[in-house]
Amino acid sequence: MKRNTKIAILGGGESGTGAAILALKEGYRVFLSDNGSIKDKYKSVLKNYEIGFEENGHTLSQILDAGLVIKSPGIPNDVQVVRLLKERGIPVISEIEFAGRFTKAKKICITGSNGKTTTTLLLHHILKNAGLNAGLAGNVGKSFAWQVATHNFDVVVLEISSFQLDGMSGFKADIAILLNITPDHLDRYEGSFEKYAQSKFRILQNQTENDALIYCYDDPVIRQQLEEKEVKMQRFPFSLKEAAFEQGAFLKNKNIVIKTQNKPLIMTLEKLALQGKHNIYNSMAAGIAARLMDLRHDSIKQSLSDFHNIPHRLEYVASVHGITFINDSKATNLNSTWYALEYFDNPVVWIAGGIDKGNDYNMINDLVKEKVKAIVCLGVNNEKLFDAFGKMVETMVETTTIAQAVVSAYHLAKKGDIVLLSPACASFDLFENYEDRGNQFREVVRSL
Repeated sequence: MKRNTKIAILGGGESGTGAAILALKEGYRVFLSDNGSIKDKYKSVLKNYEIGFEENGHTLSQILDAGLVIKSPGIPNDVQVVRLLKERGIPVISEIEFAGRFTKAKKICITGSNGKTTTTLLLHHILKNAGLNAGLAGNVGKSFAWQVATHNFDVVVLEISSFQLDGMSGFKADIAILLNITPDHLDRYEGSFEKYAQSKFRILQNQTENDALIYCYDDPVIRQQLEEKEVKMQRFPFSLKEAAFEQGAFLKNKNIVIKTQNKPLIMTLEKLALQGKHNIYNSMAAGIAARLMDLRHDSIKQSLSDFHNIPHRLEYVASVHGITFINDSKATNLNSTWYALEYFDNPVVWIAGGIDKGNDYNMINDLVKEKVKAIVCLGVNNEKLFDAFGKMVETMVETTTIAQAVVSAYHLAKKGDIVLLSPACASFDLFENYEDRGNQFREVVRSL
């Protein structure tokens, strides 16, 4: 595509604004369109760069005359404007696909149903502490395009969602990390877990024998898919169950062992900053990637032991009269909630609910029976929760505000119990996003 070709951008958030800045820098004519309202902070940036934009609706003539369209990941593929673009043969790509065309940085790309953000931030922490010129982008931090437009990193750690992967064709990860594949976002994939899984596997696309795949050996979906595919890249599995890898990571005598081509890195579990089974997986994945970047053992161990976890993920908020309140608002799918329930030994009063994304609650029945003493439903429609657990848990209450939920949970709990906000659902029925939900939870708990 020649310079001065028009690029239209759908969506005026972090991803779209970043793509607009990069497109302008690379000499394209740019127009940005958002069917909803654009936040003031992004409008200010667009005005500063003198980028034409519109909000609260699409002017189709301004979009359909573009030679390329960059679509923000939150916009479904079946909306009218995207269908029209495809009918006319106008390419529609993701912001990450576009940004990848304009950088020589090494790309470490992380995807999975759960643990993406934690692993991305942990790996970036390791690289930065080792002195590397490392960027953080994708689904966390600044958008990749924004980073490419304004920085010149040697390596970028990218958290990539299935929605972002769907719009990528020529993009290639130098190191791909595939953490797990469990049902999530099935509403965007016609209820098909198979389609969702194939979307996740796009993280492998275009990899050669010079690239690397780090993956969870304990995930049956990943193992099955790898057995069925012809793959060229070097493979580095990690596991809590197996201990016979020539390359990868495993447990041995309560130690993590990470083996690449050099001397194994060995670290005791108790020294990990992130505790819990799911976080051992995350630490293994980040540790393998760090060794593939040829970082020193001592540097990796230090970073694995001093990292601070992200907000809204199994975050301790307060203890009130012996009742511990945990903010796990980032648990927007059932597998995340499974990990949260599995983590605690004390009785749990579970705050759950929101916009269901096709959850099959049977997968957590055993944990709920074993650990949950009461459920506080927080959502506009809680019917599926009542259907799933109404006969299993003695006490279930329905609430529509975070204040009602916290107060109800507080009265249902007793000293030694855990009040766990781990919704297993999206937040958009009552909140702006999961951060808003978690922030409000913190505020109400601290006012008790």
